[in-house]
Amino acid sequence: MGGKFVIAIENKVDALDWGRMGWVCSPPNTGATQLAIVEGRLFPGKGHDFHKHSYQEEVIYVVAGQIEQWIDQEKRILGPGDAAFIPPGTVHASFNVGDGEAHIIAIFGPVIGEGFEMIDVAGAAPWNSLRG
Repeated sequence: MGGKFVIAIENKVDALDWGRMGWVCSPPNTGATQLAIVEGRLFPGKGHDFHKHSYQEEVIYVVAGQIEQWIDQEKRILGPGDAAFIPPGTVHASFNVGDGEAHIIAIFGPVIGEGFEMIDVAGAAPWNSLRG
């Protein structure tokens, strides 16, 4: 299979309670077999709560805004141009701590299913008490 262009205005975007998410690259939209890329927009005060990807690495790159990024039990405030690398099986979370919408790009490898698999751990200790 050859390459494929992904045109932003033609890309499907999912509305979520914490923001919006659209696939830049995934098996269904590009035929990718090794990586998946998601564009995310996080609403102010909202975030993608604590979770992990058992068999996938992830890089989260901040395009705009201020993100409170957790890797395990360590947090940092990331701004435009900053990134976080998350190894497989590592719990992490991203929260918008800025006044406006935050924009991130998440890159996953290898592809699992239609892009990534996710295990929610937000309700379990210690993750349910870290943000106070």
